[in-house]
Parts: sequence; structure tokens; C-alpha cells
Amino acid sequence: MGGNWLDKAREVLDIEVRGLRAVRDRLDGSFVRALELMAGCTGRVVVTGLGKSGLVGRKIAATLSSTGTPSFFLHPVEGAHGDLGMIRREDVIVAISNSGETDELNNILPSLKSLAGAVISLTGGVNSTMAGLSDVVIDTSVPCEACPLGVAPTASTTATLAVGDALAVCLIEWKSFALDDFRRFHPGGALGQRLTQRVEELMRSSQLPVTPSGASLGQALEVLNAGKLGCVCVLDREGRLLGLLTDGDVRRLVCAGRLDLDVAVDSVMTAGPLHATPGQKAAEVLDIMESRAITVLPVVGADRTLAGMVHMHDVLGKGRVKFSRS
Repeated sequence: MGGNWLDKAREVLDIEVRGLRAVRDRLDGSFVRALELMAGCTGRVVVTGLGKSGLVGRKIAATLSSTGTPSFFLHPVEGAHGDLGMIRREDVIVAISNSGETDELNNILPSLKSLAGAVISLTGGVNSTMAGLSDVVIDTSVPCEACPLGVAPTASTTATLAVGDALAVCLIEWKSFALDDFRRFHPGGALGQRLTQRVEELMRSSQLPVTPSGASLGQALEVLNAGKLGCVCVLDREGRLLGLLTDGDVRRLVCAGRLDLDVAVDSVMTAGPLHATPGQKAAEVLDIMESRAITVLPVVGADRTLAGMVHMHDVLGKGRVKFSRS
């Protein structure tokens, strides 16, 4: 019995995946024109829709607002009863209806079109009344709904939500929206709180993978393997950071046929490596990690004494990296 339900669940997901692929393959210049209108909007992106489309619209508006594009949701019925007074000429409207024939929405679209700068529609009805009232139409039609009755919005709402995400993500890159901007818009969220913390609050300061200057490469590799961080710090006698040996360094030595376990680690390490300081904000360190495609940084004080190490997972709150002495 359980297997039958699993098969049904997989069938539903397969239908939704096919719907997403269909929408993806149809994306064209209309998507780009919609993106240009939203990127150039000096007011707000006003999202509107009714029923399930309204619920999807609320999520799209929330995603846009939290990622640098001011947005709010307008209920079409409330709009018909006075809320259209919130609309300004510099705003852009995003209207959502799978059929494009939602009366409550179409009734206010002429007014929205006259009040705002432009109307973008996300609809499966490219020849619908709503499409005819819009400046730009993005086709979100799907081959079929996942509902066995073919009536409950399922694959269609998933596809519309995904197109909204695609618009939001493209706008993030268009506007060069950075992690520090995200932190400012999410001061109450767990990630936002972590990104405001200083490195000293997140870093590891004990059981660090370190080896003294002059140790052999073989000795350094033992520490590297036990540390489980993908790197080992090379220190002088005063505990100052001289260099870093990473998994990548070792791979390059192997590929070049230059792996000699007896050589001093100083001869193959990266001298004067990139590092963080205890007082840096986590958001700044995360930007460095992402821009340099690295996951861990040594943390040093003003005199370059090693104070700790910080891993990207610690910054993102995905759990501490466990150190092992196996």
C-alpha cells in the first residue's frame, strides 16, 4: 500500500517538473522586457492576484522586497474598493491569473494601467482578457495540473512561483544586491543576526590544525587529515601565521609529480595567506569566501598570531565543523 502512495507522489512531482520545463523552454524576450521594467522601476512592484494566484503573488512580493526590489501585494477586491489610491505612476504592476479571466482582477486592470507605469501579466492564458490588458505577458501555462481532477491549481502555481523566483534572482544580480544588503533587510532573521556578529564570536579557537615551521610535508599532511578542515596553518615559534597548506595544494603537487613527504612544509605552503581578523563582521568574511571560492579562513590578531579559524558553515549557521583526532 505504501509503495502505491509513493508512486503517486512521484507522479505528482514528475508532472510538476514537466510543467517547469515547459515554462522554462518558452521563456523569451517577454521575460527580459518584464525584467527591464522591474529593474527600472523607481516606485514599487505591485503584485496582484486572487485565490491561489494571490497566495503565490504574496510570496513573490515578499521575495522581491527582501532582495532589494520594493514590492507589496494588492488584493484585487480591496483595490476595487479604494486601495488603488496606493498606486503611483512610477509603480509597475505584476498581475497573476492562470486563466487570465479572473473577473475581479480584470475589472481593475484598466484602472491599474492608467495609474501605474506598466502592467506585466503572469498567465497561462496568453490570449486572455488579462493578457490583452497587459504591456508584457509571460506565458506560465503548463501541460496539465497534477490534480487528478485537473482543476486544483498545482503545477500551474508551482510554475508561476518559479517564474517569480527567476525574476527576483535576476534582479538581485542586476542590482548587485549583496549579502550586507540582505543583512540590513533581515535584522530579525537567524541569518541576519549571524551576519551582524563578529568573527571572534563564530570562530574556532581550540584543536586547530596547525604545524610548526620546519615540519616535514608528511607531518603536515597528518595534521591536515586529522583536522577535517581541508587546510593546516603553518606557524612560527611565537604562534604567528606564516602560511597555509590546503587540500588543493596537495592535489596540485600530486598532479605535478612533486609530492615529497620529506620536504619542509614551508617550501610548498602558500605564504602570507588570506585571513580574517577577530573584529571583522561575519557578512564581510562571507563575501570574501564567496568571491574567492574558499570555505575556511585563518583568523589572526594584529601581530599575526593565530587566534582561530572560521568555516563558511559556522557563518551560515549550518552547524559547527567537527574536529577529529582519528
